[in-house]
Amino acid sequence: MTDRWDPGAFKHRVDGVLRRFVAEEADQFAAVDPLLGPVAEQLESAVADGKRLRAAFCYWGWRAAGQPDSDALVRAAASMELVHAAAVAHDDLIDDSPLRHGRPTAHLALRAAVRDHPDADGAARSLAMLVGDLLMSLAGQSFATCGLPAAYLARARPLWSVLARELIAGECLEILRTGAGPDTEASLKVVRYKTAKYTVEQPLLIGGALAGADGRLREGYSAYGLPLGEAFQLRDDLLGLFGAPEHTGKANADDVRGRRPTALLAETWRLARAADRERLGTLLCRADRDEDGLDEEGLDAVREVMCRLGAPDRIEDMIGVRVTEALDALRALDVPAPATAALTALAHSAAVRLS
Repeated sequence: MTDRWDPGAFKHRVDGVLRRFVAEEADQFAAVDPLLGPVAEQLESAVADGKRLRAAFCYWGWRAAGQPDSDALVRAAASMELVHAAAVAHDDLIDDSPLRHGRPTAHLALRAAVRDHPDADGAARSLAMLVGDLLMSLAGQSFATCGLPAAYLARARPLWSVLARELIAGECLEILRTGAGPDTEASLKVVRYKTAKYTVEQPLLIGGALAGADGRLREGYSAYGLPLGEAFQLRDDLLGLFGAPEHTGKANADDVRGRRPTALLAETWRLARAADRERLGTLLCRADRDEDGLDEEGLDAVREVMCRLGAPDRIEDMIGVRVTEALDALRALDVPAPATAALTALAHSAAVRLS
């Protein structure tokens, strides 16, 4: 791989690593018993798609510390995508999301495998949970067997505990905050721990630790990675309600139906007067009460209130501020020019996107 950043070429490398590794693991898993075939299929489905941003940040955490391109490092970076696949499997289950990448989520796809079970829905959800658990285990295995020297891996290993702790803390906070009064600062804390850290900051720090990055560089990675990770999730919140499902691969109603503590909803509530709050409250109650949640007319009503109050523009401003903060931190770092160019491009890819 040349020093010129080629996202497509990098994605191709990571896709190849993931598919080979997971296919082999899925085959060994299914070999235990033929009944496990559908579960093994979900393991492979979990890594079939993705922008591979987390792997890219890990890769450039290594390269920005002065290390050369390395196939072993790409294998280590690919483990970040297995962490993401595990988080997605659990998140879809917790949120009861019906779609991911335009396909049924694991707990829906696995219903066919348990159609004769006395509690088919509960059994399918249990299988989906175990798919997520196994993916997280595979992430650790992929990292440990990537081929980098043991001394390099030892430098980064403690960061895995931090990554898991913060990711699970964020997921727990989202559950605990769901249904509570909208609060922008509380929502941003959920964003920070549930997504921002494991999407940008922690992959960068792990790549840097593998490379032997010094304390100043690691501080710079956090100064760049944390605001950029927040911008990534804030964009995701906007796309969740205003994006086109054919691009996002997800259902528009998920966040509203689940009363998730997004900054978009919190800002809408903060800006709203009594009449708009009453209107929103009625719509959100309908989402809670109706088995199928809000119909398209109800979602349009929520969008109308948000747009009239300027809440999406407020989120856009928050994204812009965070991207600027990240790029300012990057410019302050003394890293090789190819790393600066790649991390600048990745910042725009993370914050300005359709899916």
